[in-house]
Amino acid sequence: MIKFSNGRNIDKFLASGSLAFDGKGWLWDWPLIRLDLIKRELFGIVLKSLTFEPRRGNLCWWKPWECVRIIKGGAVNKVGLTNPGFYWWLCKVAPHLRFNDFDFIVSLHGEPRHVIHMASQLNDFHLAAIELNPSCPNTGYGKPTTEDIVHTAMGTEEVSRHPLILKLSADQDCVEIARRLVGVIEAISFNTLAWEKVFPGKRSPLHRLQKRVGGGGGGVSGKPLQRFNWPVMHEIHLAVSEMPLIASSIMEYEDIGRAREFGASAVSFGTLHLPDANWKFWQLFTNPCRPTRFVEMEKAQQVQGLILDNNHNN
Repeated sequence: MIKFSNGRNIDKFLASGSLAFDGKGWLWDWPLIRLDLIKRELFGIVLKSLTFEPRRGNLCWWKPWECVRIIKGGAVNKVGLTNPGFYWWLCKVAPHLRFNDFDFIVSLHGEPRHVIHMASQLNDFHLAAIELNPSCPNTGYGKPTTEDIVHTAMGTEEVSRHPLILKLSADQDCVEIARRLVGVIEAISFNTLAWEKVFPGKRSPLHRLQKRVGGGGGGVSGKPLQRFNWPVMHEIHLAVSEMPLIASSIMEYEDIGRAREFGASAVSFGTLHLPDANWKFWQLFTNPCRPTRFVEMEKAQQVQGLILDNNHNN
C-alpha cells in the first residue's frame, strides 16, 4: 500500500492509457464498466500520457496493429506518445472528471520546463498524484539524463501541490535517482524497455514502422520485462528502503505476490488488458476485466485468512 501525502492510499494501479485520457475507458471498455466488470474505484487510474504540444506519434486509431504487436507473454509498442496535447485535456476533459469519486493520476512527458508548467496548471484539481514520465523509449530521441530527471522532479515539486510518481525504466540510473529524490517524489513506477535491450539481435515485429520513422523497435511490456524491471526494483528497495515502489508487468494473479517479494509496495496493470499471443477477439472484452478479478480474489483470500485465524484463536 502506498500512503500518499494527500491522504490517498492506493495499492493497485491501472497503467497509463489503460482507460484512455479520461478514465472512462476505450470503446470496448464502456459496456464492461457499465456492467461493473471493471471497477474503477478499486484502482489508481493513470491517464494516458500528455505532452505540452499535441503529438501525432505513430498511432492510427483504425489500424493500431501498425504500432502495437502482441508477443508471447506481453506486447511491444511504438505508439510514440500520441495525444492531443495538454491544453486540450485541460479544457475538454478535466472539467468533466469526477475527481472525488476516483483516484485519477495525470501522466506528463516532455522537456523539464514544459512538465513543470503543466504540473503547475493542475493545482485546482483533486488528483491522487501526478506521474512524471521521463522514460518512454518511443519518443524518437534519447532519454533524459539523471540530472535532467532530478531537475524536473524538484522543479515540479516546487510548483505542485500533488504527490509525484516517477516512472523509470531499467536502463536508467534508478538507484541514484531514487536516492536523490527521497522526499521529493512519493513513489517510483516502471516503464517499458526498448526492444533492443530485451531481445538483442532479434528483429522487432515493428521493424517496418521502425524503418519508416526511425528510432528503435518499440517498448516491450509484460512477462518478458519482469527479468529486467523486477531485479532493478529490488535493488532500489535494498538501497533506498523508504521509497515506495510500484511493480509493472503483472500478467497473472501469482505475479502480485512475487512482485511484493522483490520489494513492491503496490502493483500496476497495463499489458494485461490486451489479448494474448493467440489473439482471440473476445479477449478485448475479457482481459480488461482481469485486474478487477485479481483484486477481488486477493480480498477474498484475505477475508478467508482472517476467518481461519479467528477460528484458530477461538
